[in-house]
Amino acid sequence: MMREATVFGPIFSRRLGSSLGINLLPQEGKVCNFDCIYCECGWNRDGLEDRVLPSAQDVRKALEVKLTECAAKGTPIDSITFSGDGEPTLNPEFPAIIDLTLELRDRYYPKAKVSVLSNATRIDRPGVFEALRKVDNPILKLDAPTDEQVALINHPEGKYHVADVVKQLARFEGDFVLQTMFLRGPGWETAQWVQGWMEIVRELKPREIMVYTIDRETPMKGLGKYTVEEMRSLVQPLLDEGFQIQIKG
Repeated sequence: MMREATVFGPIFSRRLGSSLGINLLPQEGKVCNFDCIYCECGWNRDGLEDRVLPSAQDVRKALEVKLTECAAKGTPIDSITFSGDGEPTLNPEFPAIIDLTLELRDRYYPKAKVSVLSNATRIDRPGVFEALRKVDNPILKLDAPTDEQVALINHPEGKYHVADVVKQLARFEGDFVLQTMFLRGPGWETAQWVQGWMEIVRELKPREIMVYTIDRETPMKGLGKYTVEEMRSLVQPLLDEGFQIQIKG
């Protein structure tokens, strides 16, 4: 199970290059309203030992120290990325933290992008939506086109409806990155519902799509990955239609 400090890295990201991570969740635990079968942080039940969320001031201090160190060493940073041990928008100070991150980015690494990896469950909240509109890369998850299929992969807490999420994603007017995991599970695989997923893509018209597969140990055993060639074949109709798709194995 991965556990991250409030600010960590930079590390090499398959999708974002040299990425300085920000974890708005517990350093020794996990807080998420999904319990994805492929999550590199493990199951939610295994991350209960620490429930302390960093404050905006905690993040400011840690981020400024790290950015100062990286700048002094000439360390490249392509993206300042909110990921960490769960869903970053669950931190109640998320909007304020986005503002201070943009401020520090502009001061120390003005060419770096600010990216947020989110499961898109809280974009109906005004503060979260407005904060995500400010960042360079709001990277928002949709792993499957129906509630039943999402339940297989993501195990969302509470009420979750794909139709509601799609409605909220439409408010971005295409100015977001759609992220989707392609994998094989017990008795099902992404290929079985890729047509339905592509219809949602056509409706939302995201500026970029990130298609990827498992790369690390997963909490559910027996999951299968796709090759880059298989994923490219599955999304070829969208490529032919001009969609920008980043495919990572």
